[in-house]
Amino acid sequence: MIRFENVSVTYAGVAEPAVAGVDFEIPEGELVLLAGPSGVGKSTLLGAVSGLVPHFTGGTLRGRVTVAGRDTRTHRPRELADVVGTVGQDPLSHFVTDTVEEELAYGMESLGLPPEVMRRRVEETLDLLGLAGLRDRPIATLSGGQQQRVAIGSVLTPHPRVLVLDEPTSALDPAAAEEVLAVLLRLVHDLGTTVLLAEHRLERVLQYADQVALLPAPGAAPVLGAPADVMAVSPVFPPVVALGRLTDWSPLPLTVRDARRRAAGLRERLAAREAPRDTGNAPGDTHGDIHGGSAAATAEPVPAPVVESPAQKSAGAPAPAPVAEPPAQTPSARLRARRLLRRAPAPSRSPSSSRHPEAPTAPAPPAEARALGVRRAGVQALRGVDLSVAPGETVALMGRNGAGKSTLLNTFVGLVEPSAGTVRVSGAVPHRASPRDLVRRVGLVPQEPRDLLYADTVAAECAAADRDAGAEPGSCRALVSELLPGIADGVHPRDLSEGQRLTLAMAVVLTARPPLLLLDEPTRGLDYAAKARLVAVLRGLAAAGHAIVLATHDVELAAELAHRVVLLAEGEVIADGPTAEVVVSSPSFAPQVTKILAPQRWLTVTQVREALR
Repeated sequence: MIRFENVSVTYAGVAEPAVAGVDFEIPEGELVLLAGPSGVGKSTLLGAVSGLVPHFTGGTLRGRVTVAGRDTRTHRPRELADVVGTVGQDPLSHFVTDTVEEELAYGMESLGLPPEVMRRRVEETLDLLGLAGLRDRPIATLSGGQQQRVAIGSVLTPHPRVLVLDEPTSALDPAAAEEVLAVLLRLVHDLGTTVLLAEHRLERVLQYADQVALLPAPGAAPVLGAPADVMAVSPVFPPVVALGRLTDWSPLPLTVRDARRRAAGLRERLAAREAPRDTGNAPGDTHGDIHGGSAAATAEPVPAPVVESPAQKSAGAPAPAPVAEPPAQTPSARLRARRLLRRAPAPSRSPSSSRHPEAPTAPAPPAEARALGVRRAGVQALRGVDLSVAPGETVALMGRNGAGKSTLLNTFVGLVEPSAGTVRVSGAVPHRASPRDLVRRVGLVPQEPRDLLYADTVAAECAAADRDAGAEPGSCRALVSELLPGIADGVHPRDLSEGQRLTLAMAVVLTARPPLLLLDEPTRGLDYAAKARLVAVLRGLAAAGHAIVLATHDVELAAELAHRVVLLAEGEVIADGPTAEVVVSSPSFAPQVTKILAPQRWLTVTQVREALR
């Protein structure tokens, strides 16, 4: 169905090809997982299938790509639209209509399908993807995960023979990701649809793949084979495979079920060792890795000391009628975000004096919300939220798509004004504070990194970040290199992969070292090695007293990094406590190691490795 014949792609102004030596075939009715580190050319390879490369992106494609017998060199994307359905990394760039139902119908309308067929397929897709309750909602009011489901649905309705998906679960909560993957599997098995899918969170997808196509390094020829065979040599692998490598299981397990069946002996070895009760790290500890893994991340494992962090629990009331979370991605919100995060002067590093040194008052917490409610466009996004974050504490906000996580983060930077209750950042009211004052207290990395990036090159972005933060020249550039090596100074941010753009945006905000750091889905597009480097940087900030709040669907990141997990549902806090206590009791948000070794309370491969030493 898809045939690559000695394919290479070289972009203008770049000496080395983005991909080279690609020569393999994907038969009809298979789901093939495209894996590899960040920046190795996965998106380029997917674009070559849909015709976007080179017809839209530019560059030079050598060799030949054929889809259902059509040569993509001579067939432009519109001439492949009846055969290939494509969803890129950025759902917002995919939409052409205003509402969910209109978006699902648009592709079929473009192909001239009869109205009765369109109506039936729209209803089927709404039910398949759990979108029925959102059919009339404006797309701009949906959360990032809801938008991602709409984007996937819009390419399913025309019933293409080939689906090309670039990180389709990156913004989805664990349950929604399973639902989407189950739909894809059904199309493969029942209709013979061919699916080529790139994904960094291999723990979600690996078990469904018929084959894995591994791009091991930029410009390297791909390796195609059975999942277990490829994972044995892959530089990136999920936690279940990392645990199998650690314990020398052969063949390597690909699913939690397979690993549990082999884990009896490992549980016996670990039974005499007390499992850590929290994943918090002692002051000064800046090491750690995220498993899954990478060759770089796992070569020299460093133990992660375990301490209890201060956690303030809040009880949730019974859940009301479902609500959804509207994102703050309007132009005015983006402008305010840039003013807050990029253009205000650097925070003063001198301590403030007190009028009464003999009776100093306790400092206000970096972030505090009391009985917080937010209602926007008729949607109750938050209700009765109580949350306090202490200096040096890392808190993970988790919950299904539309639960209110992004809205809560946006209230802390003043992008959203509360309709009830109070919110304060180091004692200041965010929506009333000036950008000059607020930037001294808080920094936000939003879901869409492009909201913060406006210069023409990486070097220019970093230079602007250094000036805005009052940092030493080269500080931002050093952070970029530390988080994701290999990003060139002269490249335009729009030409970076989604993970590389996110890394650049994080470096821009981290350069100012704000006392409160807010991260919205910080691991989208990042491979395991990049996540491990991010964890090391964030642990260093926490050890220095910075408070960190991250909204994430990445359960492995939360297990590795967070002292505390706060679960949100329909705008309310339903659980708040130490990470081990919250995630172990949740089937949806438990990491793979926890599921494999239950009822013992182990969270990460790092913990298991240290216990076995």
